Amino acid sequence: MKKIYLSAVGFTFLCRINAYAQTKHDSVFTRPVTSLYTPVDQKDTTVYNPRALHLDEVNLVSSYYTQNGDHSAITGGIGTEKVIDVSNGIDLHWVWVDDSGNKHTLLTGLGIDHHTSASSAFVTTTGLGKQGGTRIYPSLDWTKENTVKGSTFGIGAYYSGEYNYKSLGGDVHFSKKTNDKSGEFSAKLQGYFDHVTLIYPSEFIPTIVPVSTGATYITTASGNVVLSNGGSSTSKPSLPTKPRDTYTAAFSYSQIINSRLQVMFLGDLVTQNGYLSLPFHRVYFSNGKDTIEKLPSSRFKIPVGFRLNYFLDDNIILRSYYRYYADSWGTRANTANLEIAYKVSPFFSISPFYRYYTQTAARYFAPYEEHSSTDQYYTSNYEYAKFDSQFFGVGFRVVPPNGVFGWQNLHELEIRYGHYTQTTQLVSDVVSLSLGFK
Repeated sequence: MKKIYLSAVGFTFLCRINAYAQTKHDSVFTRPVTSLYTPVDQKDTTVYNPRALHLDEVNLVSSYYTQNGDHSAITGGIGTEKVIDVSNGIDLHWVWVDDSGNKHTLLTGLGIDHHTSASSAFVTTTGLGKQGGTRIYPSLDWTKENTVKGSTFGIGAYYSGEYNYKSLGGDVHFSKKTNDKSGEFSAKLQGYFDHVTLIYPSEFIPTIVPVSTGATYITTASGNVVLSNGGSSTSKPSLPTKPRDTYTAAFSYSQIINSRLQVMFLGDLVTQNGYLSLPFHRVYFSNGKDTIEKLPSSRFKIPVGFRLNYFLDDNIILRSYYRYYADSWGTRANTANLEIAYKVSPFFSISPFYRYYTQTAARYFAPYEEHSSTDQYYTSNYEYAKFDSQFFGVGFRVVPPNGVFGWQNLHELEIRYGHYTQTTQLVSDVVSLSLGFK
């Protein structure tokens, strides 16, 4: 289910998290130099008075995501991909200034997703298995900014947990502005350490704990523990797990070209090691027999891209993005995105967007019953298939001077809707609501 979460949550936090990351790492890139805006480097930061820790901003984000398709990896590349996901998140921004005038920001976050999935029921052959799950993901990030030198340094920590995996993560990030504050270099080193719970399809469930009576504990796909002699257990042994580690080095450079044009160049190096398959993903061979997905234990990814913002006039901003992706499994992909932010009034803006994506298939992918039993690696997960996709929608943002609905502390409200289509017949819709409190 990780792919589903990435699709839903990635859109939900697209504006909010993108804005936070860019504010932290490339503020000169995200702020236009026009009469309507105050660039970050034009703020008066020559005098700082020490201030105690205080809550500066609160952001709430909720989304509703639904998808449908007929290429579920749980049933070997056929069957329903119907999913409904509801996610909610909160970010608290704490700020203080030390005796040396350095600004410290502490960002604490908590997200909770709940999904229902028809396909996950078919981890069992009867279709009576687990049909939903909840994911919880707290985060913590501390950043120190030296406004005189134009540099920042920070560290972050993350956790994500669901019934089929647990993940711990951490990062170190750094940024440095040029002397004239028109450019900024950023770098981030991240590590994620996952443990995948070995939940097998019902026909492959292994015996996991022998007992003295001669019976054995067996875990069904729905999570129940029974005795093979027909009795029931009084305790539930935990299922085994396998590790999966991901390391990322991300770099970017942003530059203000002139008062209307800003560019950013991005590049990542990503390596994964460990158990990269999912045990409840079936694969059916051409002889009709089925097995469990098997993928290599390492993967290397290189995405590179650029962003370009152009301020057409005081009311229209063109935001464009392109990325090229390649990995060691043979996948090649291209992404192009365009968003037009139109300021209808000083307090209301509308932002239609469009994204086109295309990728080649990984060398280990084949559809239902097209793998050979002699293949070394195999998957029928359409995440690795050849496909094109389109994602388009619109966002509405309100920032009234007296607060949203007259509530002074509620300074921002944003609603976004997006529709996604894939040439594999996967379709999805997502709507999100973001509230910003000062």
